[in-house]
Amino acid sequence: MYAIVPYAYEYVRLAGALGGVPGLAKKLVKEIVFSGNFRAMASGLNGIARSDLASLVKTYLLYGVSKVRRSAGNAELESVLLHQLITDLCLGLGLDWVFKFYTEFLLKRGITPGFNTGNFALLVKKLKEWDINLEDVVIAAPFNKVGFQMVPSKEECEKALASLPKPNVLAISILAAGYLKPEEAVDYIAGLPNIKGVAVGVSKEKHAKETFKLLREKLL
Repeated sequence: MYAIVPYAYEYVRLAGALGGVPGLAKKLVKEIVFSGNFRAMASGLNGIARSDLASLVKTYLLYGVSKVRRSAGNAELESVLLHQLITDLCLGLGLDWVFKFYTEFLLKRGITPGFNTGNFALLVKKLKEWDINLEDVVIAAPFNKVGFQMVPSKEECEKALASLPKPNVLAISILAAGYLKPEEAVDYIAGLPNIKGVAVGVSKEKHAKETFKLLREKLL
């Protein structure tokens, strides 16, 4: 199973409903306390007492990963990916410590760290500059025949993809928001190097069966 944290859009909505960041923080603290996750609570208290941002990030990760594991049940949790909003915000601000901390935190727990991004080429470049081993992570990013959402360009993203040491990319937006037919979309993905898997959205059972059948035939 591959999961994405945090549920960023819901937190943005709650921040507006609860009076901004202070209200959202209070809600999260209550959730963590009632969850009974004592490691997360201890880390959070330490972060508040020392005004330590890293400890506060660790608190959320301990809580978030534990929630995902509970939801996974008997399914194996292969990777936890950082949500695109957080990944790209930290990437734009050059917060290398967030990427290093997140990677080390999950690796120590036997989980492959992942990053969901809309800036694939830049992320690959920065992870290399920050000495984060690209063999240790998974990246989810847009890849499609027409270059939809491939920033800064289709060519730059393909170049960055080819530079990776192993297949560790989950291709998303492969249908370009419905612009491409499944056959041509999958043919393009099948010709790319270093693609570990794909994620597609479907609205009907019939479409799901057809799309998944095509993916199995072309990519497996």
